[in-house]
Amino acid sequence: MKVRADIAALIREGHTNASIAHRIGCAPSTVAEARRALRLPPADQLSRLYREALPTGRVKDWKPPTGWMPLSPAQQRANRERLLAALREPAA
Repeated sequence: MKVRADIAALIREGHTNASIAHRIGCAPSTVAEARRALRLPPADQLSRLYREALPTGRVKDWKPPTGWMPLSPAQQRANRERLLAALREPAA
């Protein structure tokens, strides 16, 4: 079965079969068949997987509450080194 790109995109965003069918104007069974062709779990399982992925930042449009992404320890170290090096240099 050839899966339409818009159905595949909505499935990957975590929408239910009924929601996708309503948006696109097709039968829910068409969406269910596309989901099976893509080898993706049913919508209720998929949304649970997306909710579990939230803390990792892998969910679309997720941002930390403060609006910035936390830095890795290596990046924090590198930033600290650059700051200390800049503070050691004489003012121009």
